[in-house]
Amino acid sequence: MRIAIVGAGIVGAATAYELAGDGHEVVVLERHASAAEQASFANPGLLAPALLIPWAAPGTGGPVLRQFTGRQGTLRLTRGAGLHSLAWLWRWARAAGQPQCAGRLLALAHLGRYSLGRTREVAGALQADIETSRGMLVLLRSSGDLELVQAALAALREAGAGVHQVDADTARLIEPGLATDVPLAGALHAVDGEAGNCRVFAQQLRQAAQERGARFVFNARIQALSTTPTGVVLAGESTVRPADAVVLCAGEASAGLLRPLGARLPMQAVHGYSISAPVREDTHAPQGAVIDPLHRIVITRQGQRVRVSGGAELGHAAGVHHAPTLRTLYLALSGWFPGGVLTSSPQVQVWRGARPTLADGAPVIGAGPVPGVWVNAGHGASGWAQACGSARALADLIGGRSPALDLQPFSLARF
Repeated sequence: MRIAIVGAGIVGAATAYELAGDGHEVVVLERHASAAEQASFANPGLLAPALLIPWAAPGTGGPVLRQFTGRQGTLRLTRGAGLHSLAWLWRWARAAGQPQCAGRLLALAHLGRYSLGRTREVAGALQADIETSRGMLVLLRSSGDLELVQAALAALREAGAGVHQVDADTARLIEPGLATDVPLAGALHAVDGEAGNCRVFAQQLRQAAQERGARFVFNARIQALSTTPTGVVLAGESTVRPADAVVLCAGEASAGLLRPLGARLPMQAVHGYSISAPVREDTHAPQGAVIDPLHRIVITRQGQRVRVSGGAELGHAAGVHHAPTLRTLYLALSGWFPGGVLTSSPQVQVWRGARPTLADGAPVIGAGPVPGVWVNAGHGASGWAQACGSARALADLIGGRSPALDLQPFSLARF
């Protein structure tokens, strides 16, 4: 089949790799100048367990109102946030209280485990160095912090993930660099937790897909989808570029392209921040991944760098960074791991990026609203964690095979 993939982020690159490996003639169309330029560029890097990532899904991280207000509020409405953003936020809050919330979290936990296995398989086959670190701690300042992750924890345990509660002394044995003067009641420990560099892997997947015959076309903006014939229309072109199938992996742009076909995805760009800094002293720096659920912050070790991520903004903010959020991230690094990171180095990278998120927290993986159109988008904060599993499952579906994962919870029909 001739397949056009729209988007060359981590999800698009993984999809291209899988479909090209199945023998399809693949072309990837990307509006930016290279792969992984947007949400995949400097995201938190946490691969597993994805459900514990802040803003992974409704029902995780505590009530939305608590995330919006108070001293620990991390959700902000910025310039550009209008009625669409407020409607999305209402749907997100409502989804947390729906009876199907627990089932959705379980489906996401299964997707995360399946995707982690596929990521490791592909990374091993490519002999890819993606700056992997193993193990993850959720730091609990008090017993009340456990309530913030209880729903996600229940789903992970039901899916078979090994997440265990440990005391403060054990937590500091696992992460020797943890500050001794910060109150710590204990932690959740995921032995199988993992982090890595998403952008590096996306670039390696692009190269591997090209070696399998896929073509990547950059600076190509899709103006519309065509159904008769199936294909895409690029900006500046008047004719259709035909294909047997089109796969949308372009985040928010996917929702825009689907709208004329009658599908309205409740998708919102939830912007977050990350700071990446070089390691100063290895024994004082994190060895794996650490989550602070109270401040909704993720700290990951990626080779000789440490990345701290957090914040949630609705609206474009006119490109202006929110200084208090960045200050909180810097304080988290120095507070939890004093002396471990060079935050004053010229190599420090500050990034603000979008996480295209659907209102129920789950992606769409499967058939689109018309024959020949497929969707693999809306992974939100878990795009890196879900990319390889989503790509393999969708490739099986397109190839007429039964995926190893139940994709019904991720169907477009739920909207």
